[in-house]
Amino acid sequence: MKIYVKLLLTTMFWGVTFVAGKLAAQNVGPFSIGFLRFAIASTLLLALTWKTEGKLPTLKKPQIIPIILLGMIGIFAYNVMFYKGLKIIEASRAAIIIATCPIFITIFSALFLKEKITPIKALGIAVSVCGAIVVVSKGDINYIFEGAVGKGELYIFCCVLSWATYSLIGKSVMKSLSPLVAVSYSAVVGAIALFVPACLEGLLQNVAHQSARDWLCISYLGIFGTVIGFVWYYQGVERLGPTKAGLFINFVPIFGILSARLILHEQITFSLAVGAALVISGVYLTNRTPKVGAT
Repeated sequence: MKIYVKLLLTTMFWGVTFVAGKLAAQNVGPFSIGFLRFAIASTLLLALTWKTEGKLPTLKKPQIIPIILLGMIGIFAYNVMFYKGLKIIEASRAAIIIATCPIFITIFSALFLKEKITPIKALGIAVSVCGAIVVVSKGDINYIFEGAVGKGELYIFCCVLSWATYSLIGKSVMKSLSPLVAVSYSAVVGAIALFVPACLEGLLQNVAHQSARDWLCISYLGIFGTVIGFVWYYQGVERLGPTKAGLFINFVPIFGILSARLILHEQITFSLAVGAALVISGVYLTNRTPKVGAT
């Protein structure tokens, strides 16, 4: 029972990151938020790795480039696009667009890893993509064809592509490294890569003048959104298996919408609710384990 509570809390932590990111992005630059978040997270993750592994494992030559790619794509690129997008669009809309990540992971796996897309998965992809279109277009498909989709949506969609790529690279990396080591080292790479552009953005001049709210949001992103969320999620994967634990991901957009409503007072529109239902249903179908004997 305890592991189910942890998984539910993890999805809540991840849902609230959209609100924390939205609040921080109003006053702090995207490179600075990303650097501070992962400076906190990587420090704690390295300490946890040391405690768990008994040392900090040395990377072998073939592992170095993939770890750098994980840091540059999943940490650096993802976070810059994430905070740029959140500065422009509502946290709830961003949460629904990000919720399509499993769909694109499935598509990329089929394209590059030759994994089979079953009819059920194909249906899930179609349903989820329809849901994303409803959210992005605000229920009016002409909104897309007229070119009214803004930079905010495009930034968040780039996050989805970044995370799908990160996940595929991570699949190969985690054949030889534990998830904790892979994430810890990629977080360090991402933090280092973010440091210089963060300084150019004014990090060193502004860091002492950031508000308590900004620090609270950034600390939340680093501790709850990254470290605790990661550790508890992989505890769930270890105890329940990836399929059962993965189903909890469907709660992330729900918590994202609810927290945006409660904290930011964002409206839950009809198109947002319909889009969320379609995306979550599509993700469920795509990740559904077929019964034995099913084709």
